[in-house]
Amino acid sequence: MSVKINYSKKTSAKSSGNIVFYVNDKFNISQLTKYISKSEKNYIGNLLRNEDLKKNILVYEINSKRKIILISIKNNLNTSDIEALGAEFYGRINYGKNEEYFINSDTVIGKYDNFLGHFLHGLKLKSYEFKKYKTKKETRIININVIGNKNKPSTKIQLKFKALEEGTFYARDLVSEPGNILHPDEYAKRLSSLRKDRLKINIFDKNKLKKLGMHSLLGVGMGSVRGSYLVTMEWKGAKDNSKPVAFVGKGVTFDTGGYSLKPARFMEDMTYDMAGSAAVVGLMKSLALRKAKINAVGVVGLVENMVSGVAQRPGDIVKSYSGKTIEVLNTDAEGRLVLADALTYTEKKFKPKFIIDLATLTGAIIVSLGSEYAGLFSNDDRLSKQILSAGEKVEEKLWRMPLHKNYDKLINSKNADMQNINYVGGAGSTTAAQFLQRFILNKTPWAHLDIAGMAFSKYGGSLNSSGATGFGVRLLNQLIEENYE
Repeated sequence: MSVKINYSKKTSAKSSGNIVFYVNDKFNISQLTKYISKSEKNYIGNLLRNEDLKKNILVYEINSKRKIILISIKNNLNTSDIEALGAEFYGRINYGKNEEYFINSDTVIGKYDNFLGHFLHGLKLKSYEFKKYKTKKETRIININVIGNKNKPSTKIQLKFKALEEGTFYARDLVSEPGNILHPDEYAKRLSSLRKDRLKINIFDKNKLKKLGMHSLLGVGMGSVRGSYLVTMEWKGAKDNSKPVAFVGKGVTFDTGGYSLKPARFMEDMTYDMAGSAAVVGLMKSLALRKAKINAVGVVGLVENMVSGVAQRPGDIVKSYSGKTIEVLNTDAEGRLVLADALTYTEKKFKPKFIIDLATLTGAIIVSLGSEYAGLFSNDDRLSKQILSAGEKVEEKLWRMPLHKNYDKLINSKNADMQNINYVGGAGSTTAAQFLQRFILNKTPWAHLDIAGMAFSKYGGSLNSSGATGFGVRLLNQLIEENYE
């Protein structure tokens, strides 16, 4: 099913069309006299007397060819409320047939900045479905026609939202792909195609990574017949050569746990262990499509964590790109090994203003925060506040978690510079973040987002159906827009 949004020069819908009006929180329809017939107004007015006016949307079927839909604009809505309202509207019209709706933009009430743009953005985000491998293809289309002379989003705003939607959907597509299709070789190939969006793409394969000394990343992929890669994506949208902002993503395309094997139950979900990398890719695509006035770099480590005769063993010691050695006590704590090399390389190569990494890193963060908040760990208060603020505005919420030198003793190793798990137990997410912090060598402002509970939804959320959420794309775009453009 697809949704098409059209902007029409018409000022009214034909009498047989499905028409959408905005009303106040009391569902006052007195201002609709010039848009609907007297009989329709009287009919709806009588029904409204017995309605629950706390609802957001009321639908009235006038006849088989016409519905009148009233959407209540409550007081003091923020942008995420408006987007959720658009998503709710989609839920009300997502039926099993082609339909056409006319949204009367002239009836938008209240002093909201770009109400209709955010409303339609929420509708589009909610409409996403991944049905690529269904043999019976749906051809159903919902046409949304925006009519009227007022409140229509400008062309610039339309292009911005379209770029965000494409980036978010691209991220969701990547996360939704099965492991036999989106293995590291295929993933790297797809990223090379982003050159068409004017992103500069560099792909480091296994041989190049060995020369660079990225044995922490390479160790994770040793058991797979597929390659291991580090891919960099650069967008130069600033007029000067100012330092870029940098984003790093964990791209474990399938995670068996290696020899520290995961339980069979729910292992099929481990295709989404690359959701951090997908968010970085989706963000970079969005920035390029909307021609963001910023220099930005995205770096993703792509590996497959499998079991074989040459796979990494518990107890192995590897030397990272930073020169620090790691004792691998648990091969299922593999994401931090991938990020360790990617973080140091990003800092050394690009010397960015800040680095933000995203990863489905620990189950412990789900125990802590469930599927309502992602965990935020950072060495910088200013960057943390900026990320938290951006998350609130796009309803991609985060909760700041602690980092402290006292946690270091839990990951110190007798045999190497550090070990990849906390052998005592407890503080699983914090010790993982504490591990990553060791690979930020030059005090670059850094934040780690543990998105394990947010990247994939069994039941769906306000702006997404069940499945991949694309968490992080809109959050980081908002961060850039607010603070760095």
